[in-house]
Amino acid sequence: MTGPGAARAEHAWDRTIRLWDGYFAVAWAATLLFVLAAPHPGLPVRAVAAALLVPLVPWYVVVGRPLLQADPPDQGPAVRYLAWAIALFLPSAVLVGETRLMAFALIPQCFMTLRMRWSLAAVTVINLVPVAGWALVWRPSGADLFSNALFSVVTLVFSLAVGGWIIRIIEQSLERADLIAELDASRHEVSRLSAAHGALTERERMAREIHDTLAQGFTSLLMLVQAVEAELDHDLPQARRHLALMDETARQNLAEARALVAGATPADLDGATLPDALRRLTTRHAATLTVRGPVRPLPAGPEVVALRSCQEALANARKHAGSSATVTIDLAYAEDTLTVSVRDDGHGFDTGAPCEGYGLAGLRARAAEVGGTARVESRPGEGTRVTVSLPVPRVSRVSRVSRVSRVSGLGSAQ
Repeated sequence: MTGPGAARAEHAWDRTIRLWDGYFAVAWAATLLFVLAAPHPGLPVRAVAAALLVPLVPWYVVVGRPLLQADPPDQGPAVRYLAWAIALFLPSAVLVGETRLMAFALIPQCFMTLRMRWSLAAVTVINLVPVAGWALVWRPSGADLFSNALFSVVTLVFSLAVGGWIIRIIEQSLERADLIAELDASRHEVSRLSAAHGALTERERMAREIHDTLAQGFTSLLMLVQAVEAELDHDLPQARRHLALMDETARQNLAEARALVAGATPADLDGATLPDALRRLTTRHAATLTVRGPVRPLPAGPEVVALRSCQEALANARKHAGSSATVTIDLAYAEDTLTVSVRDDGHGFDTGAPCEGYGLAGLRARAAEVGGTARVESRPGEGTRVTVSLPVPRVSRVSRVSRVSRVSGLGSAQ
């Protein structure tokens, strides 16, 4: 593992191994000084004891230090490392009692590299065997034997207590490292899924935009081309009118394409109100528009959804309602709702049919994106009504009062 997750997954001793190196060096150097400065036994024995401690340094550097950094340490090499370290420590500790100071450097390594059962056995050997061997070799007085034995037992109990705490810290560290690794993996997966979902949502949005604008415009152009072909021979004025409408539709499609590329407001809404945009739309589609309620500026989201919903409903009416069908659009401004309804008296269809087409599904999805709803009502032979209700900012009392005051002021001035 690399990156921030790997840094968090490291253990405390992995990040502070130099502190352990320093601790081992200080403990070893202090033990060596105490052994050489001991009052007894004689210098030759103390020199042998000191010589036995010297190999502990390269043994720690070459074998022990990598084991302390392993996660977790391999038990086979760890047992061999501590077995040789204890084998070098015990003879020196039997010969010179001051060598037992080195136990403070060896005991933590037992708990850091071995499992609980092996670490308890190793700590017991390090604490008790040197005192027993020292007593057998030097036959000390009862008082010295008692004090040394008591010291070793107290050290053993303390070592077991601290060692158990170290083991628990290690286990918790491993558990937390696993949890952090899982959390990082989950977070990366969530990020990946979010990016994929965002890309899918954007593709769906672009598909709806193209379906509601360019695809419908091209469909209109094809229908107008067919009409012109049929009218060229017997109704030239009507053909010219259809050609003019083709020109307007093509220009509108070009403007919509540019707006899609730029991510701008739909061409019909650019610099115009929603009723004005719908009036231009009804002119192209031979429909009628009714506007109810006080017209007011609204956020771009609801206005775009209302316009696209009308475009989709008109396209469906043109394709499915029949050429003789009458289409009406009703736009209603309420205090906190904008409602647009497109009604035709054409052929109608069964709304319970398995597939209603991409357009109606996209219409519902577009309305849901701004917190609105889309409802389709139709029966065979009874026409179709598409109603889209969208939440809009509520008209505040202050703005109403201000508007009434301005109107009153104008009336007084007149």
